[in-house]
Amino acid sequence: MKVYLLYRDRDFDFGADLPAGHQDLIGDLELTILLQAMAAGDKFLFQVATKVLLASVQDPDAIRYRQGVLADCLAQPEVIREMYAVAVGVLEDKRGLWGYGGNYQSASSNLSGAVAYLEAYVARLRQLRRIADDYAGKFRSDGLRTLFATLQRELDDEYFQQISDHLKQLRFRAGVLISAELDRDNSGTGFVLRAPADTRRRWTERLGIGPRTTYSFTLAPRDEAGSQILEDLTSRGINLVANAAAQSADHIGSYFTMLRAELGFYVSCLNLADRLAAKGVPVTVSDPVPPTPPVFSCTDLRDACLVLQSQSPVVGNDVQADGKSLVIITGANSGGKSTFMRSVGVAQLMMQCGLFVTAEAYQADVATGIFTHFIREEDAGMTSGRLDDELRRMSATADHIRPHCLMLFNESFAGTNEREGSEIGYQVVCALLEADIKVFFVTHRFDFAERFRRQQARSTLFLRAERQPDGRRNYKLAVKDPLPTSFGEDLYYRLGAWLEEDKAVTPAAAAATLDGELDLASRVWQADGGVAVPPPDAPRAR
Repeated sequence: MKVYLLYRDRDFDFGADLPAGHQDLIGDLELTILLQAMAAGDKFLFQVATKVLLASVQDPDAIRYRQGVLADCLAQPEVIREMYAVAVGVLEDKRGLWGYGGNYQSASSNLSGAVAYLEAYVARLRQLRRIADDYAGKFRSDGLRTLFATLQRELDDEYFQQISDHLKQLRFRAGVLISAELDRDNSGTGFVLRAPADTRRRWTERLGIGPRTTYSFTLAPRDEAGSQILEDLTSRGINLVANAAAQSADHIGSYFTMLRAELGFYVSCLNLADRLAAKGVPVTVSDPVPPTPPVFSCTDLRDACLVLQSQSPVVGNDVQADGKSLVIITGANSGGKSTFMRSVGVAQLMMQCGLFVTAEAYQADVATGIFTHFIREEDAGMTSGRLDDELRRMSATADHIRPHCLMLFNESFAGTNEREGSEIGYQVVCALLEADIKVFFVTHRFDFAERFRRQQARSTLFLRAERQPDGRRNYKLAVKDPLPTSFGEDLYYRLGAWLEEDKAVTPAAAAATLDGELDLASRVWQADGGVAVPPPDAPRAR
């Protein structure tokens, strides 16, 4: 039997390596928050969710297959959790059975352990059959209907009757019947295990007054050598059936292992759905399309990771970028640019693993791979500069990226001046676009954005994080051309107000808290090209 809940015609390969760049992807998109919500404290579910989330499906039909299964799971969560509990129960049964590990000294002990496993498995198979009989009619997806039909077809009453009879025989409570022949040297050969016959002797034979049909002998209680010889003879006779029973136990055990893993992914989806529903976050089933032409449109798209950790409502964005292979996001600092970038990456991963997306509506073309290149803090050991690190990470990405991938840049190539950073970014992005790679780029580099506006405006969408006249941010992105300023002075004024409100803060605490934001503000001023000038009384961490 096969599970086939993640693919229509094959099992999911949970032993496969994670894709190239997965550490950057997890860190840059803060995926650990999402995975922890899916796992709900279960380490196994965390591992399963990680494997499935990062192994992006590239076939739109395969994505829709999972979406159908997930829709059934959301409609009947109790049934799915009950089936998952059965699969988990098998693991508990294995822990309760000691002495069976498949490496025994004798065939007898191997057979005994295998039979014990099979008896436990049969009890769990009966539970699955009962669930299939009770609830099969309530499911509509191809994946779950096929699973239930297989359980009902393969695990019928005749199957359970036969396997019960076989297991009872394999206990050999009436002894082991083996036939053998004598070789030329009078050693035994041709050992064959026989089906047990009627071992009851006639009363005349028991009284010793009738003809014998069998001959027997009894070992002395302390005849250890004779006992060992009989055990060896028994092992030779039951060796084949012991191996067959062990293989059967392994086969059924593998089925439960896969059932637990594939059902585990959908249980993790149910956990996530419960968390999002408690926060009142909209979710939608995305519409995946082939990679060409480029497609991206969303309504009220929110960063799922930010939603899960934020105590206040998260602002969503509406974007229409169909036919655009490049999206450049500029605008006010702390205006929601990086958050939107993360929402794009997380939504793409969620869509391509068959999950719902945190939006009112979402549609995108499938990507053959997803890569990130986000700004990093400077190396504390000073073994390399920030630009060196950025170029090294970009080189590593170039070794694995291929056509129809999705590349997400967040303030990349900020480790140098405006002119050099803009030129490097422009050359890198142009090379990616020529290779049919879709790019989203958050930047404070006006020269970089303006150059694309002048030369490739038709294939580029420009979004800008807006700033209210009083300096406040609404965290909304609008389709607008880039400006030569990112309003870096707002950051200094905000930090100054923070220090003014909290007069008790120590200089050391201020330095630790504000250092990162002051460093960001410095980069913003550098990117603004002198448009924004720091106020004279701006607070400084050092």
